[in-house]
Amino acid sequence: MPLNAIRALTFSERTRTSNWRLGAFLAFVAGAVNAGGFLVVQRYVSHMTGIVSSIGNDWAAGRAHLALVAIMLLLLFLSGAFSTSVLVNWARRRGHRFEYALPLAIEAALLGLFILMGAHIDRTQEADVTGVAALLCYVMGLQNALVSKFSRAEIRTTHVTGLVTDIGIELGRLVTSRFAAEGGPTATVNRERLFMHTTIFAMFLLGGILGALAVTTWGVAALWPLVAGLMGIALPALVADAAGHSRGQ
Repeated sequence: MPLNAIRALTFSERTRTSNWRLGAFLAFVAGAVNAGGFLVVQRYVSHMTGIVSSIGNDWAAGRAHLALVAIMLLLLFLSGAFSTSVLVNWARRRGHRFEYALPLAIEAALLGLFILMGAHIDRTQEADVTGVAALLCYVMGLQNALVSKFSRAEIRTTHVTGLVTDIGIELGRLVTSRFAAEGGPTATVNRERLFMHTTIFAMFLLGGILGALAVTTWGVAALWPLVAGLMGIALPALVADAAGHSRGQ
């Protein structure tokens, strides 16, 4: 992909194409991290539905320490989202042209840390497992907020409930429009939206499959290409912003 096209992925002025491309790649990352992370820590970390449910279940069953761990994971996901909001708003105030690059670079660095930790984790030690899960929850919160910011909440990449719902709605409109009576009201089908959400869903699924297969076969180090991909998107934009500010732009 040409350098200008890579930089466009994090450019402040968004297009549907740049949103679709970056969203699809990040959905792949989320699927791979979610599946690969589960193999390492036995928890799905890309969404909070199960974790929130476990808080109530563990508390009711008298497992207060597990409920507290789940609350901590929830708060770290929240902290990741908070961090993205702060970073993007800071970049906007400073006039950065590529305001989404820094959160991506941080995500890449933290995924690299996860790989290093995961390679040496002692699964018999609850503190080790909890620490890795906490890191991944923060990373997924960071990414989910980033996607929400640049797509104006049109795309989600770390969970698929909303995606499947939107796909179902558009498919319902498509079927309804085919069988609508002549001259009667028809449902408007947004085919571009249907294509985008279907692609995001497919990339999350593909990432999950390949991530699980790779980690099972080669270990958590198989996720290093994700780090390289994220950093490959973020670094050209960060360099361009730094060069622009050094010239006083």
